[in-house]
Amino acid sequence: MNWQWVRFAGLSLDDLYDALALRCRVFILEQGAFQDPDGLDQVAWHLLGRDETGALQAYLRVVDPGVKYAERSIGRVITAPEVRGTGAGRQLMAEGLARCDATWPGEPIRISAQAHLQAFYGGFGFDAVGEPYAEDNIPHIEMLRCP
Repeated sequence: MNWQWVRFAGLSLDDLYDALALRCRVFILEQGAFQDPDGLDQVAWHLLGRDETGALQAYLRVVDPGVKYAERSIGRVITAPEVRGTGAGRQLMAEGLARCDATWPGEPIRISAQAHLQAFYGGFGFDAVGEPYAEDNIPHIEMLRCP
């Protein structure tokens, strides 16, 4: 996977289109309707993972500390259906955490995880905080990774 770590203003039009198309394909077509563009893209870092053909296969964003939560937060974690089960999701999270740790050394990270992925994120050092809640009609739980 070829990785690109860029602020919103640094995204090319093609990067932005590809990211929104993948997010729509998974978050809206697979999981049900919700407002994906939420006003946070402009205050976030974006991690795009492209395969050898240049197709976007993995994506996440990291919202700046103090915007959504007091901590930086990883969200919109997504892999294309074609690469699921290949380890691409683990590779995406590992790369995202490495970029976060380089950008904000020693700082905690908060996520709003789909509840069924709690063990996945737990494998990266995230601990559940609080009680499960519904977000966009999907059970979620806040999780925190401390340095």
